[in-house]
Amino acid sequence: MPGDHGASPVSPLGPEIIAVAGPLSPAWLAQVEAIFFEASGRRFEPGPARDDFRQRWLGRYLDAPGDPVLLAVAGATVAGYLIGSLEDPAEQPRFADLAYYATHFAAHCRRFPAHLHVNLAPGYRGHGLGKALIAAFAAQATAAGVAGVHVVTGKGMRNVRFYERCGFEPVASAPWNGREVVLLGKELAAGQPTQAKD
Repeated sequence: MPGDHGASPVSPLGPEIIAVAGPLSPAWLAQVEAIFFEASGRRFEPGPARDDFRQRWLGRYLDAPGDPVLLAVAGATVAGYLIGSLEDPAEQPRFADLAYYATHFAAHCRRFPAHLHVNLAPGYRGHGLGKALIAAFAAQATAAGVAGVHVVTGKGMRNVRFYERCGFEPVASAPWNGREVVLLGKELAAGQPTQAKD
């Protein structure tokens, strides 16, 4: 398989969680992008708007050396992915386009500096794979001495319940692009791997 990675099985019959070091292979990248655009629920014609959307929510993580990239793979199939950063986005210039970090969420990001985005292919949803990806990311963040992790999503979106089942709690909300977004945080026990709640 491409790149250096460490694998941990989700179950004996299910996809494995792989931490990827280095660029994704073209085959894996194509599958990650397909999952990303399908999960966004948005349709784009090829062009600048599609490229900008991809860069904002996917590319900036894949392009940054050291940002965690976790794949759930079943054979040659990418069943899902998690991308994120272990560093406080309010302190990083590459997140300046997301104004809520430097304004409404800055204090909360100091408490929950790591953040993530997780998406699954449709056929792999509802089987605990998203929780397993988050647990693997939380273990990496804990091992790196990070105090907490957060996600930002639309207030009232269905995925809020998913994150709450994974141990996240609503912390703050902010207006953004004509709607309201919410930051959900999860504290991590330094030096002890954490697992998502059932």
